[in-house]
Amino acid sequence: METAARTRTWTLAAVCLTTFMLLLDITVVVVALPNMQERFDAGLTALQWVVDAYALSLAALILTAGALADRYGRRLVFTAGIVLFTASSLLCGAAWSIAALDVARALQGIGGAALFATALALIGHEYRGPERYGALALWGATVGAAVACGPLVGGLLTDGLGWRWIFFVNIPVGVFALGIALTRITESRDADARHTDVPGLVTFSAALFLIVFGILRGNSLGWASGVIVLSLVGGVVLLFVFVAVELRQERPMFDVTLFRQRAFVGVSLATFAIAAGMFAMFPYLSIYLQDILGYSPLATGVRFLPLTAFVFFVPLLTRRIAARVPLRLMIGIGLAFVAGGLALMSGLDVDSGWTALLAGFVVGGIGIGAANPALAAGALRVVDPARTGMASGINNTFRLAGVAVGVATLGALLESHVESAFSVAVRGDAAGLGTAVSSAGLRAVAGHPALVEPAKSAFVSGLDDVLLTGAAIVLVGALAAFALLRTPAPAPAHAIEPVPDPDA
Repeated sequence: METAARTRTWTLAAVCLTTFMLLLDITVVVVALPNMQERFDAGLTALQWVVDAYALSLAALILTAGALADRYGRRLVFTAGIVLFTASSLLCGAAWSIAALDVARALQGIGGAALFATALALIGHEYRGPERYGALALWGATVGAAVACGPLVGGLLTDGLGWRWIFFVNIPVGVFALGIALTRITESRDADARHTDVPGLVTFSAALFLIVFGILRGNSLGWASGVIVLSLVGGVVLLFVFVAVELRQERPMFDVTLFRQRAFVGVSLATFAIAAGMFAMFPYLSIYLQDILGYSPLATGVRFLPLTAFVFFVPLLTRRIAARVPLRLMIGIGLAFVAGGLALMSGLDVDSGWTALLAGFVVGGIGIGAANPALAAGALRVVDPARTGMASGINNTFRLAGVAVGVATLGALLESHVESAFSVAVRGDAAGLGTAVSSAGLRAVAGHPALVEPAKSAFVSGLDDVLLTGAAIVLVGALAAFALLRTPAPAPAHAIEPVPDPDA
């Protein structure tokens, strides 16, 4: 019994460490991009790929990794993910050109997909009943803390050691996690998985890649450009092909019939909404703190700490209470708090300091901390326990797709507003300069003192619109949770334990 408990603890430790590491790498690079640009004399497009290459490969392959884990073994896929992520982190840190860095980041995303897809599956295999919720609470705190403290860690490493160390720091963590995986984690798989769903893997990965690529690159290439239109249309067509393929599979990697369950739809919409409305906001808040208010990378990270603290500690402090609260209330109320936090951050003006964000950081942090573990628990309740790899992959795909769509949507809104407001302020066509202000703040008008106030005013008013849009997106997720999670998820045919009523 003691050995089993120790195995569970080590498994949870390895999963939380690797989850923190891979999610940190989504946001940690934001504060280091100016240093990378200076080192490689890179253009804006090349810099965007430092972020995009990782996000695209991670989002496009996470469900594929979950399906492979169900068939070939979750520990095997998890271990392979650690090796690839750690090795590619070394390549990122040693990159000799911006192109080499972009390729290494794509490899990082592939390794990250293997780690993220197996996270909930490994926890679900080791933990049952109330202990499972406690484990998921810790994992949920890790998810939120990793996303929230990326700017702080990036600032510390960039200011103290240089931008390459935001990647080198992954190496000792990866080696430690690999040791745990090889010696402590037990293997598990879906005994009914007889073949790999190759058509599903290909069509889904290609569809998501094209859609995410189109959304992320739409601002820079133009939404009416042939490349973007073909990418988005091709991605949608491939999604229909994917659904047709999966409906014909005896054991699909993505059971599309799950969308007949109101509870599954509710959890998926809520997961997408909190990612698109809140987590996608961090790059723009970071630009505001650094390039408008003038804080250093480290000082910017410190100002995210009120949010980070609540994101981490709320799940730990409420895990016993949360296990007895209806799922729809935990998710719905949590998302309502997040929406309220974003609304509290709005109302900025050119004279606002960073403390204007403080109340919103606190309220939003409480909401994220309450919602994250509940969303993870909900993802595992609607499928047969033997297919938790699929459940983990689906839930995290919605999460990452939400970040990708949110970053693109909020960025398009910010850019459009800044360009319009800046053009009015300077009484002329300032489309190019307005675009630069939306991504670089006051650095874009360095050397032009007369343009500083118009640029600041345009950015702040644009950010205000973005914050309210994010609040609306998260509020939709909260309403979906309240409405759709009223219907209990039916028990799977081969469940090894009762599936709780989400409203019980």
